[in-house]
Amino acid sequence: MITIAVCVGSSCHLKGSYEVIARFQALIRQWQLQDEIELKGVFCMGHCTNDVAIQINEGPILSATCANIDEIFNRQVLPQVGVK
Repeated sequence: MITIAVCVGSSCHLKGSYEVIARFQALIRQWQLQDEIELKGVFCMGHCTNDVAIQINEGPILSATCANIDEIFNRQVLPQVGVK
């Protein structure tokens, strides 16, 4: 199971964390990976000066926007579930 954590703290909320979550939800449905990916909201990850903070499993904290979610999903998530 892959866990994608998206910060929903004040700063990230203002930067669009709920739009980032919605896009992740759409991608998970599109690829039919509901049984393999857990998407959850978390509070402050300590990266408030960047874009929306996300973390995939225990990996580094990444800066996400609606514009780069597809790229992050394709490069970081799909390989972990065996999709190339």
